Amino acid sequence: MKKNNVVRTLRKNLKRQVTRQLDFHRDRREFLSQMPADGGDFAMGPTFAILNEKDAASGTAQGHYFHQDIFVANRIFHAAPERHVDVGSRIDGFVAHVAAFRPVEVFDIRPLIANTHNIRFQQIDLAHDLPEHFVGCTDSLSCLHAIEHFGLGRYGDRIQYDGHCAGLRNLTRLLRTGGTLYLSTPIGPQRVEFNAHRVFSLNYLLEWLTPTYDIQSFSFVDDAGDFHPFQSLDDHAAVESNFGCHYGCGIFELTKKAL
Repeated sequence: MKKNNVVRTLRKNLKRQVTRQLDFHRDRREFLSQMPADGGDFAMGPTFAILNEKDAASGTAQGHYFHQDIFVANRIFHAAPERHVDVGSRIDGFVAHVAAFRPVEVFDIRPLIANTHNIRFQQIDLAHDLPEHFVGCTDSLSCLHAIEHFGLGRYGDRIQYDGHCAGLRNLTRLLRTGGTLYLSTPIGPQRVEFNAHRVFSLNYLLEWLTPTYDIQSFSFVDDAGDFHPFQSLDDHAAVESNFGCHYGCGIFELTKKAL
């Protein structure tokens, strides 16, 4: 039965590819038939066949990165902090959103080979010792979909079983008292999927965060990629079940307490 299913899938994929090839050649013939006899304004260059986008969607307004990047960038825009530092978030997503309206400083263990307006970069490993001149350096800090990677070696960092703990401590040290931390990470049944990432239970995260931070808001992206802003963490059953997520994305807006 399994073999028959594989054969059917292969036949279906082959039929789809043949159909797309036929569509491409039909469209090309139609285009050539409309060209002026003298070639018009455009010479025909080499064939560059794109076959898989005729029936594709324009894009996907879903998922962890799509929602967290827009949401947190919008929060920073309205908060208008004196300084904003980001640790490890996606450059061509969240950091680019923020850089569109204000300067942002980026700390990352990976190099950034670019010179981009409004983005100032420092290569630094936040899973280890934080230089003293960075302690209390900013009133606004973000670390989006990054802390789960600390210590797993995926990005050239040293293997460190509790690398996320060291990272969280250094995020706290970077931030001034009363400053805001925007933190996102995968949520669900707690586990390590080596060497991709950790997934954190909400109870574990709350145990880590509540002694040091006041939680201003919690939002999440569910397993289907849909966004649920400003959820109550007073619902103990929802917290215990990680809001039904197996691999969701929890997004915290936190204020650092006076310690």
